[in-house]
Amino acid sequence: MSEGEVVRIAQTCIVTALKLSLPVLLFGLVAGVLVSLFQAATQIQEFTLTFVPKLLAMVVAVVIFGPWMLATAVNFMVNILTRVHPIAPG
Repeated sequence: MSEGEVVRIAQTCIVTALKLSLPVLLFGLVAGVLVSLFQAATQIQEFTLTFVPKLLAMVVAVVIFGPWMLATAVNFMVNILTRVHPIAPG
């Protein structure tokens, strides 16, 4: 395995990790901003009020994007494993 191939694998790994985490992080970010706006408008400063909606939003993201995330992770692992240990023909 050459240095260039190792760099490509590392780059693919980073891009795949970003792709897998992005939906969950975006749902959590949107929920956090909405809760922060609600807290600023009502002057309620409660920790559970910020934690629970973000957690629920992230669970919803995993439910919605879970099959795609799993397929992406499996494809990545199959790609890596075939590069590391190619199957001999025949």
